[in-house]
Amino acid sequence: MSPLGVKAFLEGGPDDLPERVVPITPPGIELKIRHRGGYEHFKVTPRHQDTAEGRLPVFEWCERTEIAE
Repeated sequence: MSPLGVKAFLEGGPDDLPERVVPITPPGIELKIRHRGGYEHFKVTPRHQDTAEGRLPVFEWCERTEIAE
């Protein structure tokens, strides 16, 4: 499968994240999602989640970092 169009399911982190299904560009072991003046970090797990967009790899929240001014 081409890296374009690959998506992940996000688990954990802030309740107010706007999306739980996000693109992975390029596919990797960590995702960094910009949110409320910082970044939420998610790491890949061996699990998958059935979603409306198909069976997706689960990325679990691991930390938050602030954007440097």
